[in-house]
Amino acid sequence: MLKWFSLLLLIGLVLTGLTSLLSGREIAVDKLYALHLDHVPDQADWERALSRPVLVRGGKVNAPKRLGDIDADTVHTSTPSCHHGASLPEPVKVDLRAFYTDRDLYLRLSWADGSANDAMQPWRYNGTNWESLPVLEDGFGVMWDALGQSPRFTCSVACHIDDFGVSGDNFHARNRMKLARPGGFVDLWHWKAERTGRFGFVDDRYLDDRGMHGDSPGELFRPNSVFAGSDRTPFSSGDMPLLDADGRTIDAAFRPSGSRVPGYMTEQPVGGRADIAASSHYVDGHWVVVLHRRLDTGDAHDVIFVPGDEAGVAFGLSLMDSTLFEHFASTGDERLVLLPKGRGADSGGDR
Repeated sequence: MLKWFSLLLLIGLVLTGLTSLLSGREIAVDKLYALHLDHVPDQADWERALSRPVLVRGGKVNAPKRLGDIDADTVHTSTPSCHHGASLPEPVKVDLRAFYTDRDLYLRLSWADGSANDAMQPWRYNGTNWESLPVLEDGFGVMWDALGQSPRFTCSVACHIDDFGVSGDNFHARNRMKLARPGGFVDLWHWKAERTGRFGFVDDRYLDDRGMHGDSPGELFRPNSVFAGSDRTPFSSGDMPLLDADGRTIDAAFRPSGSRVPGYMTEQPVGGRADIAASSHYVDGHWVVVLHRRLDTGDAHDVIFVPGDEAGVAFGLSLMDSTLFEHFASTGDERLVLLPKGRGADSGGDR
């Protein structure tokens, strides 16, 4: 009898853990809920925050090869996907948590990643020449249905094929991020581990039927390449960097073999493109990124977060694991809801 009672008690505790009992009402876990604080959230706040796990699927995992170079026939006969179809990698679980103050929204994303890819095509000096390393950065994008136009909003509303064609046995197509119809836009927050994360911001952009745009015009990221701006391909054979990590011109001064400099140079954003601050850390095999933005920036292309709005704001999430194109993406109906004041410990007095 005692065994059954203990089992029932355990089940009750588990079920209770699926909801948070605040102010006498249950808060379900079907959305990302932000509680109000009267201070900037600290580590203790994040640990007790309401967690919303979001699965992202279909991307490419950056992992070292387990096999050496072998001939093509061996690959074909020993790889099940050649005969039974390729299998997609396991989805990645991203833990989202949020708080807000009277003025600002704080959004934290964390996920497991086997390696911190925080460089984008860096240069390495081999003692004689500069070589571009085939390394890409980690990243993510959060896309917001700023106008509430989509009944079921996911990243798929902005993923479309351009330049599609079939001729005999030949097929070509190019994916492009844009909306299918004119007259609307979605707000896009784009974090890149090196090009934005290292400088403490997120690229604030938007998408419409013409493609992707910065909230303020101009290019923030420029190839650190002598070939850039010419008819030669940046980072190809014979190229070299223009500047070192401190922004000084590369000259003939002695450099030890193995010296590295960034592959891209970043300009600090201004105006509407500088609305989102970011704090990024890679700890114990996990990325932890905290974003910080005004609830209402006043920018015409930015989503507005309204406390107490029960419908909240729909969003989609994509994740890049050292890739520019083969990203993971959420497929569910995700929403951020800012709960009214009083639905939680506003003062944090129990901390």
